[in-house]
Amino acid sequence: MGDEQRLTPEEQLRAAREAFEATEDFSIAVEEEFALLDPLTLDLVSRFEELQAAARGTVLEEHLVGELIASEVEVKTGRCATFAEATVRIAERRAQLAALAGDLGVGLGATGTHPWSRWQDQRIIDTPHYRRNDEILRYVVWRNTSFGLHGPERAIAVHNALRGYLPELLALSASSPFVEGVNSGLHSARTQIFTRMFPRCGIPDAYAGWADFEDYVRLLYATGSITEHTQLWWSVRPHLAFPTVELRICDAQPELAEAQALAAFGYALTARIARAIDEGEPLPDPPRRLLEENLWRAIRFGLEGELIDFPRLDTVPARARLEGIAEWTMPVAEELGAAPYLAIPVANAAERQRARYDEGATLEEIYAEQVRPKEPVR
Repeated sequence: MGDEQRLTPEEQLRAAREAFEATEDFSIAVEEEFALLDPLTLDLVSRFEELQAAARGTVLEEHLVGELIASEVEVKTGRCATFAEATVRIAERRAQLAALAGDLGVGLGATGTHPWSRWQDQRIIDTPHYRRNDEILRYVVWRNTSFGLHGPERAIAVHNALRGYLPELLALSASSPFVEGVNSGLHSARTQIFTRMFPRCGIPDAYAGWADFEDYVRLLYATGSITEHTQLWWSVRPHLAFPTVELRICDAQPELAEAQALAAFGYALTARIARAIDEGEPLPDPPRRLLEENLWRAIRFGLEGELIDFPRLDTVPARARLEGIAEWTMPVAEELGAAPYLAIPVANAAERQRARYDEGATLEEIYAEQVRPKEPVR
């Protein structure tokens, strides 16, 4: 989109509807955010503009963007026609970014929060887009994967169903137990901060159809609640600039293999939901209040806790719930080439960090292990 929304709200909605009608099923794009670090102290450093300048004229230029603060960078795979292509691009973008940052003497971190750097010390990048967000949100902004689907009505139906699986995706991806120099007691402090601070964030309502979604967006524009469509920060959303349903719930992943596995899980789940909708297979439709309960359980306990299982309305271990979802999605995952990557780790990043903390390791030691892992995660 660039730094400002160039279309009027009606033009944006019309273009989005037409794009959904024309797109092919199950293209995929993955975006990953990385902290920029002093390689010795591992403190956050505000050097995004240097990376952006160094990327000009390279293959990474069009895939590297800013993400609010100058101590953070985002890289994008770009649109991939298959999951196999996406896994290659995830690895390539990480390698390209690491080489670029290494040449500048900048380290990279990929966890949902930085364990000790203060938000007060971070600088918002100087673009029209983020200046507007700063002006609108103030303290809120200071604190702080997409799948192509054919047809706007189908995209809304998939969006509605994906809401029910956001807590499971968060539990799987949790990587941020430490923030502001303390053990938060949470598995995803990032989610608690972000979804509870930002407006229009967390688990959205379901929509009756594309027209209902359009009416909601029109209301936000008409009342001055938003000035551009990116100010819908929901954890899953139909994207109005690209014909995708975008999953935004997950913590960053320290390990490449975990990033690929997480992308595979989200991709296969989205495709399986689409097939269920196409074939008239019933899908759970729990009320938002129960989804919020599961979201809190995922934030607090991650893979170590229990989640409410729908439609049984009983609790099951989060890991067992994810294993059941993986089994349900496996036939589609095999068809789409995601099955070899579909894995639930013995311990996710949050569990590994918390275990080291219980052993007496300091936050600095634990973060160094995430930033500079010595061996692949099994």
